Amino acid sequence: MELDPTLLEIIVCPACHSDLALVEDDPAAPELVCEGCGLAYPIRDGIPVMLVDEARKPA
Repeated sequence: MELDPTLLEIIVCPACHSDLALVEDDPAAPELVCEGCGLAYPIRDGIPVMLVDEARKPA
């Protein structure tokens, strides 16, 4: 999964406005994980889905 580095610099968590980190533990399901609240936003077809309702909550 290749996301534009500029996008990763400016995009923030919509819930708490913290920075996001790209996590590719499962190559079939990459995510952007919030460094603040821990919500994990899916990336579908190369597009981050930045909806709190779509985010996976931390365990």
